[in-house]
Amino acid sequence: MSEKQAIYIRSQVQSFKPYTPGLSIEEIKNKYGLKKVIKMASNENPLGTSPVVQEVVSRNASMVFRYPRANNPSLGRAIAAHLGLEPGNIVCGNGSDELIDLLIRLIAVPGQSNVVAFRPCFSIYQLQARLNGVDFRQTGLNHDFSFAWNELGDLVNPQTRLVFLTNPDNPSGYAAPAGEIRDFASALPEGSYLVVDEAYIDFARPVEKYSALSFWREVPNVIVLRTFSKMYGLAGLRLGYAVLPGMLADYMRRIRLPFSVNILADKAGQAALEDVAFTEKALEIILEGRMFLSSELQKLGCGIYPSQANFIMFAPPGNAREIFEALLSRGIIIRPLDSYGFNELLRVSIGTPEENQIFIRAMQEIVA
Repeated sequence: MSEKQAIYIRSQVQSFKPYTPGLSIEEIKNKYGLKKVIKMASNENPLGTSPVVQEVVSRNASMVFRYPRANNPSLGRAIAAHLGLEPGNIVCGNGSDELIDLLIRLIAVPGQSNVVAFRPCFSIYQLQARLNGVDFRQTGLNHDFSFAWNELGDLVNPQTRLVFLTNPDNPSGYAAPAGEIRDFASALPEGSYLVVDEAYIDFARPVEKYSALSFWREVPNVIVLRTFSKMYGLAGLRLGYAVLPGMLADYMRRIRLPFSVNILADKAGQAALEDVAFTEKALEIILEGRMFLSSELQKLGCGIYPSQANFIMFAPPGNAREIFEALLSRGIIIRPLDSYGFNELLRVSIGTPEENQIFIRAMQEIVA
C-alpha cells in the first residue's frame, strides 16, 4: 500500500502490528529434521477432542450449507442448564475474542470511556479497546503475580466502563479467591462492570473457591466469560460464552453478528457438555500432570509458580531463551514469555503422561 493510500486507514489502526504466531509443528520438523514433535505451548487439551464430539461433528458435516439458528438458542439452553442459570443470561460467541469486542462496543464510548486491566493481560483486551477508540489503562501485578487490587482500583474513575480480569491468570496460573473478586467488584463506581475471564477455571480446585459464578447472582456488575477451547478441546472451532445480566445480554444479542457461531461449533458445544466422562478424564490427567511437572521441575532447580490452570510458569536454572531453543531442537515446543516482558521465564502446557515424561527427560539433559 502506498503512503497516499495509507492516509485513509484509521489512525487507531496504523500503529497496529500483525500477530506473530509461534512456529508450527511442521516448521519445527523441517527446521530440525525431526520425525516427531510435541506441542506444549498453547494450553490445549492433551487428550484432543472428545470422540463423542468428533462423531457429532462428522454426523452434521452435511449440514454446513445451512445457516445456524441466530443466537444459538439450543446451545444457550444447554450452557444455562450446565451452570444452573437462565438461558436469558447466556450469550454465545465466536470464541471469547468476539465477546470481548462486543462488550467494549456495547458499553464503552469512544473518546470518553476507559477500560482497565492488569499488565500483562490477554492481548485482545487492549487490541479491541484501541481499535474502538477507547482509552486502555494498565497496572502491574504484585511481584509474586498475585493481583494488586489497590493499584488496579486506583486506575478506575467514573469514566471506567470495563475492568478485565483473567482468573486463573495467564501466564502465571495464579487464581484469586472469589471473595476478593467480589469485594473489588462491589467497590466499583456505578456504570462500571468487572469482566472475569474464566478461560482456565475448569482446572482450578475447588472451582467454587475461585469462580465468580459462586456469587454472580448477588453482584449485578459482574460479567463472566468462559470458553470451550481449553477443557473441551474445541479451540479450532472457536466457541465461547458470556454470563451477564439479562439487560446486557439482550443488547449484546442485538449487535452480535447473527451467524458468528457456526453450525458445527453449535453442535459440538452441546455434545461436549454432555460428554462428562471425557472432561473428567482430561481433568484427571491435567491435575496429575501439573503435580508431576511441578515436582520434577523443582528437582531440576527451577523456580515454580503455583498454578490453578493447565500450564506451569517457571524460572529455569539458566538462560530461558537458550533452554527454549534447546527444547525446540529436540522436538518440544513450549512458550517463551518474552512477549509478556518476562525474558527469564518459560511456560509449559500440561501434556499427556508420555509428553510430560519426554519434556522432563529433555530438561534433565539440557540442565545437566
